[in-house]
Amino acid sequence: MPVPHDDFAEFYEASYRRVVALVAAIVGNRHQAEDIAQEAFARALTRWPQVGRYDLPEAWVRRVALRLTVDAGRRMRRALALSAALAVTQPRRGEVADPLASTALSIALARLPLPQRQVVVLYYLADLKVEDIARDCEVSVSTVRTRLAAARHRLERELSEADDSEQDDSEQEVPGAR
Repeated sequence: MPVPHDDFAEFYEASYRRVVALVAAIVGNRHQAEDIAQEAFARALTRWPQVGRYDLPEAWVRRVALRLTVDAGRRMRRALALSAALAVTQPRRGEVADPLASTALSIALARLPLPQRQVVVLYYLADLKVEDIARDCEVSVSTVRTRLAAARHRLERELSEADDSEQDDSEQEVPGAR
């Protein structure tokens, strides 16, 4: 017997914000995260009679969203390469920087390779176990642990460098302030 679409509406309401928050932490852009989450939920809706029977339908949506972030990352790299080739460096008129991108942590997260960023976000923000992340990302548990360790090391290094540069900036004497 098919699962009623009313159940999907309840599922969507209960899960949407969590999925958007996780994707936003991975891609660093709330609008793009909403687009990706909406696409993942749209795919779930078209398969709801099957997906609705899963023990963890949100895990299925997360997995789809993770795949979509990989696709978005590929498109972004191609767009960046094209922009660099065309020497287009100025922001578009009317665009406002995403506040998430203004923090040192968000910048450091954005610099991580996508597979490392995914596991960090799922581990720390979604509070998923390593085994669940391995299932969602379709990799081994040891791969998740390796990616987490590498990401932690890189984040620690980048954040300490950011702290050092902030301290250097604040310690510089202001001309004429004596």
